[in-house]
Amino acid sequence: MSEAWREELSALEREAQAAVDRAPDIGALERVRVEWLGRKGRLTAWLRRLGELPAELRPRVGAEANRIKAALEAALAARREALTAGRPAAPREDVTLPGRRPWSGGLHPVTLVVEEICAIFRDFGFQRVVGPEIETVEYNFIKLNTPLDHPAADMHDTFYLSDGRLLRTHTSPVQLRVMERFAPPVRVVVPGTVYRRDPFDASHAPAFEQIEGLAVDEGISFVDFKATIDAFAKRFFGPETGTRFRPSYFPFTEPSAEVDVSCQLCRGAGCSVCKGTGWVEILGAGMVHPRVFAAAGYDPERWTGFAFGMGPARIAMQRYRIPDIRLLYESDMRFLEQFADPCT
Repeated sequence: MSEAWREELSALEREAQAAVDRAPDIGALERVRVEWLGRKGRLTAWLRRLGELPAELRPRVGAEANRIKAALEAALAARREALTAGRPAAPREDVTLPGRRPWSGGLHPVTLVVEEICAIFRDFGFQRVVGPEIETVEYNFIKLNTPLDHPAADMHDTFYLSDGRLLRTHTSPVQLRVMERFAPPVRVVVPGTVYRRDPFDASHAPAFEQIEGLAVDEGISFVDFKATIDAFAKRFFGPETGTRFRPSYFPFTEPSAEVDVSCQLCRGAGCSVCKGTGWVEILGAGMVHPRVFAAAGYDPERWTGFAFGMGPARIAMQRYRIPDIRLLYESDMRFLEQFADPCT
């Protein structure tokens, strides 16, 4: 390499010094520093080449390169001082103004309810699982004992995709997927979003959260089902909460029931949310239909169980006394920040 290295380093030093002298402001000076001394800077790259030089040249070349680096750092510091000299001091903050607390985010009220419900059922021995939101007709209807020509299928008319699949109308298809994969006993809760062609009004939405529950074992009875749901309601809403079971119909359960809790907004006196009855429906449920067990490969003569589905949004309305479900779909931070945990 002879003495060519000395010429190359001298040229780099002159070019770098000229760039420092030309920098018109602090921002430009910082760009010069990065260009020459940054992690990928030109002088930094040159220093990394020392290992490629013959062993006898490395001490001299390294010493000269480090001298140039130190000189460039001193030149940058001097230029920075010159550029900042005479600059007016930054204005002091006016401490008399009220502080502005930054919005740090928080969990949505429906998410808070989902997490609490899953935690309660975890204490009851239920495991949390999830399933696909895009389902097949077979899992969404047929395996749940709902033929497509049955009126119950019309109630769940939904959004179909071009390949014949659909956005699931309930989380119940996950029941089948769990039972097909695992042998009894089974205890699961399934939170997730479902889709229906419902009007967007004070108590309905076309897309909403649902939590499915399933318990299967030998000897499970309707008494076990009622005791579990009643224990959940009292644990979630409070020990004074009343529960009411009304006969109903679902294709995938037999017998079936609608479950109401005493209205938390009016304490049973009657309001617009409970339609003056003092009760609010929170879930539909029942004993799993033998045909559903058969579709999943379970022996309906041996196994029994119960299943339920609830809407966390309606439960959140009861918990937080929200009069209109549409508030849960708005992005008004003044509303949502009421539910933020200050510790998060």
